[in-house]
Amino acid sequence: MPFLPALPGDLKAGEGPLDFVFVTGDAYVDHPGFAAAIIGRLLESRGYRVGVLSRPDPDDARAFRLLGRPRLAFLVSAGALDSMVSSYTANKKPRSEDDYAPGGQPELCLRADGTIGPGIKARRNARPDRAVIAYTARCREAFAGEGTGGGKASGGGVPVIIGGIEASLRRFAHYDYWSDTVRKSILLDSKADLLVYGMGERAIIEAAGRLAALTASRAGPLRSTEAREALRGIRGTSSWHGSRPELAATDCIELPSWEEASTDPAAFNESFRQVWRNAEARGGKRLVERTEGRYVVQEPPALPLGGSELDELYELSYMREPHPMYEVLTVPAIAEVRFSLVANRGCFGACAFCAIALHQGRTVTSRTLPSLVRETQALAAAEGFKGYIHDLGGPTANFFRPACPKMEKAGACPDRRCLTPEPCPSARPDHSEWIAALRAVRKVSGVKKVFVRSGIRFDWLMLDTEHGDEALAEIVAHHVSGQLKVAPEHISDKVLDLMGKPRRGIYEAFAARYAKLNRDAGLKQYLVPYFISSHPGAGLAEAIELAEFLRDEGFVPDQVQDFYPTPGTHATAIYHTGIDPMSGETIHVARGERERAMQRALLQFRKPENRELVREALRLAGRTDLIGRGPKCLVP
Repeated sequence: MPFLPALPGDLKAGEGPLDFVFVTGDAYVDHPGFAAAIIGRLLESRGYRVGVLSRPDPDDARAFRLLGRPRLAFLVSAGALDSMVSSYTANKKPRSEDDYAPGGQPELCLRADGTIGPGIKARRNARPDRAVIAYTARCREAFAGEGTGGGKASGGGVPVIIGGIEASLRRFAHYDYWSDTVRKSILLDSKADLLVYGMGERAIIEAAGRLAALTASRAGPLRSTEAREALRGIRGTSSWHGSRPELAATDCIELPSWEEASTDPAAFNESFRQVWRNAEARGGKRLVERTEGRYVVQEPPALPLGGSELDELYELSYMREPHPMYEVLTVPAIAEVRFSLVANRGCFGACAFCAIALHQGRTVTSRTLPSLVRETQALAAAEGFKGYIHDLGGPTANFFRPACPKMEKAGACPDRRCLTPEPCPSARPDHSEWIAALRAVRKVSGVKKVFVRSGIRFDWLMLDTEHGDEALAEIVAHHVSGQLKVAPEHISDKVLDLMGKPRRGIYEAFAARYAKLNRDAGLKQYLVPYFISSHPGAGLAEAIELAEFLRDEGFVPDQVQDFYPTPGTHATAIYHTGIDPMSGETIHVARGERERAMQRALLQFRKPENRELVREALRLAGRTDLIGRGPKCLVP
């Protein structure tokens, strides 16, 4: 099976136009770890012809013509990350590398002559800011006026469907950290015809069928306005209307308008709360948001793919390599996933700083064991395989089934988390399927070791009284190589409750159990915890509490992640408004660069370059007892 067409030379003479052209901010890697490959191969399996325009020069409409005008629509995504997150650090500094770019070099793009290099404006980063908006505009420009009445949203033009993480989490009025404003729905700003949110497989197949039927009934190129009308009402999508749509009040909730959400913190939080409460496929209602006389209508989420559907998706005919156009350049992001297995989707952990709950949903679905074994066998036979499966997991590796019987039938509860601040009494932890999957994959001929790198929820493991010890023993004995990375994220119970993470005592109990199992097995394997500084709710007192914990544990974190307010998360809503949208409680937020720097320095207090900041933080917090030469002091 060849790569999907990505250059003019990949197109076969006489086959006519492609049905879809997928425009992405990532380099084209034909691997199920990349959305363009998953959606492209899925559409291909249904009989559609799909091409991929990867990182086209954002300043040159000619680059968007390389594969011709698609018969049905352009599909536009910023890539695996929100383009602003991809291009800027949490402190708004430009990133010097991009793992999803050819050679990791952010300045490289696909040029109008079909070669890889800097674009016509030689941007520092060829992935444009707010890439979905920029790419959609270029798609329109590239084919404006070709018998379609021009490229304006009110007229004709080539149909454009947007999706991916950037579109998904910006589908309503959202706080944009980089501009410090509440921006409109990206559907309106991009003037696209449809927005697919969440995991888009079901929605894109239905949209493709409708567009194909519409095209068959008419002559000439498909018009944007025709496509927009035909695509309304698909689950897992948002559409826009020029006037208030007629929708039944019983299955529809009107959100505060963009005008209200952008000026009133209470309205912003009410909008977030309703989006969160209706984010599950089972029970979610239509949501409507007015912006300057236009209306965005979000249909209920698409139902998650079941086990056999996930099996089919991940066993499609992927090349599992970057496209040959990159020649000697590698795509760094392939290294970690090339020999990895995606086993599950969805996450009921619902961490406040994480977008997965709103993007993939909280209902967990998993692949079947025979499918995982088949894919492992294919990997073991692949060129370059050294015997190591780099990861067997998903958003959370040890979430292999819904948290409780109710979730399986009715979706996640809208008004509470499954695990925090206390585990729900209905939770039914069961690691038996996960254990079976680990054992089945590592028994495949040619496999030396299977790592678990996508993260585990240790509180879920500890909660499983029947299989939890067995599962942790499996990890210690077979699936760790020196270090197990975990993410307690903080140590202050107040902050952890806001984060949706397990409290300190649970982490300490898990760490003790892990250490004992390693001692009993005669192994020297360590926990490597990750922590976040400046998360909403964390002030200097909480940062000092975490620093004292690190002092007592003798652990020096190599890296500290500053809290990053990304669109669509619970923690970002708190960051913007200073109020928890769920409880209404006023929350401390570290906004200024100075406090953020002090919190980060406290977590790495042993670094000489941080000493002055640490001393300043300790004096401000009234903790000068931690300055000096005593055994409990953080800095001299």
